[in-house]
Amino acid sequence: MIDRAGLAEFLRSRRAALQPEDVGLPRGPRRRTDGLRREEVASLCHMSTDYYSRLERERGPQPSSQMLSSIAQGLHLSLDERDHLFRLAGHNPPARGGVSEHISPGLLRIFDRLNDTPAEIVTELGETLRQTPMGVALTGDTTRYTGPERSSGYRWFTLPAARERHAPEEHAFLTRMYASGLRQLVTLRGPDSRAAHLADLLLASSEEFRRAWDQHEIGIRPHEVKRFVHPEVGPLELTCQRLVDPGQAHSLMVYTAIPGTESHEKLQMLAVIGSQALR
Repeated sequence: MIDRAGLAEFLRSRRAALQPEDVGLPRGPRRRTDGLRREEVASLCHMSTDYYSRLERERGPQPSSQMLSSIAQGLHLSLDERDHLFRLAGHNPPARGGVSEHISPGLLRIFDRLNDTPAEIVTELGETLRQTPMGVALTGDTTRYTGPERSSGYRWFTLPAARERHAPEEHAFLTRMYASGLRQLVTLRGPDSRAAHLADLLLASSEEFRRAWDQHEIGIRPHEVKRFVHPEVGPLELTCQRLVDPGQAHSLMVYTAIPGTESHEKLQMLAVIGSQALR
């Protein structure tokens, strides 16, 4: 059963505890609100201000699990706070660990400060949870996929377009890397896991995956320098730094270029192209 008063009080307290800079928003010279405004939280949670405001005023329908997940992420809640939110709203909390898509507040705080840099947060299956605008400019919007196609490894073997932004000489290595990584996850998560389900789908649909899978390779790590082929700026060599949240099995991937190189100049050009595309 929903605890409307408890839910409203909890939401108000979490909103008051957040400052604009905590979530990547400008403070502005005329701010008087203690914490975030309701409309700012509603935008972060991808819902209408009216809907969110009614929850804080102990009104409106019981929020769905999907809505609660959006609120928990928008308010940068910890896992314990997320679980508390779900229980106040009359729901069982989602699972934790490898299957969870709740991004930790610490990882989000870093991500929110990377708007001018290509970056993304991905799950252990390569499902993109967040992208910076520059990340979208570099690789396209990879949050738009649904079902198995959310996984970059699954797309690699089933969607030819997934290879277009990677240098052709890297394709053979990436095939081995994706098969190796998925095999390792299946062993780690077990035969009833989402990783095992993806492997079964690929074994049934991709001859290339079957050949790579049959090699039983383990431990093939991504190259630190990734070679992209962008449709507008051409070849790019970018260093990828990876920050791992072991509790949630999420990775923050940040792509940079060495100053003074051609790739650095192209990345600056891409920033201009990306900002124009968003206008």
